[in-house]
Amino acid sequence: MRRAAKRNVGRLLLILVTAFVAHHHWTNRAFDPGPGRVAPREPVQLELRPKPTFEFKGYRMTALARFDLEARVLSARRYRHDASAALSPIDLALGWGPMSDGAVLDAIDISQGGRFYRWSTRTPPIPLTEIGLHSANMHMIPASPQVAEALAGIRRGHVVRVSGELVQAEGRDGFRWRSSLTRSDAGGGACELIFVRRIEVVDPGVHS
Repeated sequence: MRRAAKRNVGRLLLILVTAFVAHHHWTNRAFDPGPGRVAPREPVQLELRPKPTFEFKGYRMTALARFDLEARVLSARRYRHDASAALSPIDLALGWGPMSDGAVLDAIDISQGGRFYRWSTRTPPIPLTEIGLHSANMHMIPASPQVAEALAGIRRGHVVRVSGELVQAEGRDGFRWRSSLTRSDAGGGACELIFVRRIEVVDPGVHS
């Protein structure tokens, strides 16, 4: 009887592990948006004056600029355990213009980690400066549970439309996290910190 019970437990664990692996593979598989520049437009940024402030999850938020973009997801990285995860649980590496073209991206290796986005290429398909000017790692702060749910479903290859504000977040313990306000910088502090009010996956063939 005990042996049979152990066998049943073993089978159940195997089923659960298999289901978990299958779900992980399904939710993280890449999406193919088709050929060409699927997100051809530059991000739109409008400085805010005065700069509104508001409270969010115990942080004092300052909206620095309105921000809207349509971009291809080059990579998505979820964070659960770092100091910023409660505020921003996911980073998206995004590309637009030439960095939304699959033929260009085939020649570039892309990865994320430690809140950074990294790329490398042996034979640059476009000038190196264009890679940096047309892609960025962006920290996403979901403004609502609905936005958080939408972000959880984003996969590499999706074309997304994002609307919100570039912000600075300040905690009572001295924590401070400020968004970059330009696409031409690199290294520490060069990522955008976006208070995401809306995000949607769009048809790459339709640009409204």
